[in-house]
Amino acid sequence: MLDADGSEVMRRRVEYSSREYEAALDALAQLILSAEKACERCTIGIGMPGYLDSPTGLVENAFNTPYNKRPLKKDLEQKIGRQTRFANDANCFALSEAVDGAARGSAVVFGAILGTGAGGGIVVERRVVEGRRGTAGEWGHTPLPWMTRDEYPGPRCTCGRLGCIEQFVSGPAKNRELDAIGEEAAMARYVDRLARAFAMMINILDPDVIVVGGGMSKHEEIYTEVPRLLPRHTYHPDPRTPILRALHGDASGVRGAAMLWPV
Repeated sequence: MLDADGSEVMRRRVEYSSREYEAALDALAQLILSAEKACERCTIGIGMPGYLDSPTGLVENAFNTPYNKRPLKKDLEQKIGRQTRFANDANCFALSEAVDGAARGSAVVFGAILGTGAGGGIVVERRVVEGRRGTAGEWGHTPLPWMTRDEYPGPRCTCGRLGCIEQFVSGPAKNRELDAIGEEAAMARYVDRLARAFAMMINILDPDVIVVGGGMSKHEEIYTEVPRLLPRHTYHPDPRTPILRALHGDASGVRGAAMLWPV
């Protein structure tokens, strides 16, 4: 829970005791209502994996939650009696960092979460760009650009396709390389692939800044080596796109969810 000035008022973490939808829905509603009893009535923003499909209202691609393929927004609003706002967790991450994080003051921000997967979010003038179907910024499920012969066609992704960026720049992807060729060679291969993936986003979006979060964001090579490699692949010969570590770390996602309601 955030105050109007962005300072944290309350933080609570709970684990669902059940993977059944109705029980998980009740737990979420009760968490919101109990938090408000301790503070005051507030606006409600929710960040989640996957996305809320705008035509159907169903949660999509949130495979590790009980909410997938369910009308979570409609059902939650019925339980708590008022409007909520939903966004993908990577969008929330990017929004938090754009408003008062590492990208504060930047007009166009691309946020990349490099953890168990590769999430992405786009913020323009402090507003999340969701797209027609809510999937804007999902760079992780496009093919790794400029694939080499040895890389093609790439590993099978969780989305069912081959060669997605996520299968090359996530934490598990880097660890697979580490086991095969050792730390130094694996890291060199990782930054080359990440530079290609970021260059694609720069060619499309030309952001003022790229902010990186997730478990892989601790690697200094992302901020020292990847920028050096970008000009090999960007349309502009000298992109100079800053690549910065997230200021708010793991808290950016939940902070961004609260910021879905502009003050």
